[in-house]
Amino acid sequence: MAGKPKEETEMNPTIPDAPVDADDIARFINEDLGTTDLTALIVPATTQAEACVITRVNMVLCGCPWFEAVFALIDPSVQINWLVGEGDQVSATELICKLIGPARSLLTGERTALNLLQTLSATATLSRSYAQETEGTGLVVLDTRKTIPGLRKAQKYAVRCGGCSNHRFGLYDGILIKENHIASAGSIALAVRKAKELDANVPIEVEVESLDELEQALGAGAGRIMLDNFNLDMMRKAVALNAKRAKLEVSGNVSLGNIKAIAETGVDYVSVGALTKNVKAIDLSMRITLTK
Repeated sequence: MAGKPKEETEMNPTIPDAPVDADDIARFINEDLGTTDLTALIVPATTQAEACVITRVNMVLCGCPWFEAVFALIDPSVQINWLVGEGDQVSATELICKLIGPARSLLTGERTALNLLQTLSATATLSRSYAQETEGTGLVVLDTRKTIPGLRKAQKYAVRCGGCSNHRFGLYDGILIKENHIASAGSIALAVRKAKELDANVPIEVEVESLDELEQALGAGAGRIMLDNFNLDMMRKAVALNAKRAKLEVSGNVSLGNIKAIAETGVDYVSVGALTKNVKAIDLSMRITLTK
């Protein structure tokens, strides 16, 4: 199994429970394997091998439980020895893990397992960069619903491994009243009133695009307000106007280059779609050698 998590710190958060779904793993494998791995059939069924996984870039390791689940389903006899733990910072060329088992099984599981590991590690690595950039500011960095289809729970897990936090998981566990909802409802006040009447026992948030709309949202009793594409000066004015009546979240045009300045305006949250949407898969390599 993956290494034990270290004690919690701001930059090394306790690793959350991994939401690995057996049906998802089976689907991921089937997408690649289909009826059989034709190429692996050129290797004798009795051939045993060892495989080593290394990273070519600096990264935060994430996705070990998914990696393990792939090989557990393909061939439970495959043994995995992790040399670094989930959530650990790993340097380029560092050895991540060793696998021992039938060569055919290692070959068949390689791509699916690496795809998951490289994608989730990329999400955790980018999240760690944002967490480090805002360390000590009090700003909470959140993800969004801009995730890879089928990997939302896994990517949101990776965001937490990297040290950031989760916004709502879907349309069912939070109400976010955006521009089109307001237009459809008739006004900010009407939209907020209707949301409260649902009595859904979930957070209610309103997106605003101007200081005038912010005043409307505050007047409607919104407890959390998203400032959409506000510049820094508008953010500071929003914080003053708000006077701590509601929690303020910034969204739109957020980057590593400006997130610290955003934190200094005094807003409470910032949501960053790039954490899950703009990730570049980590460059991992698995090399197999025969043992007998």
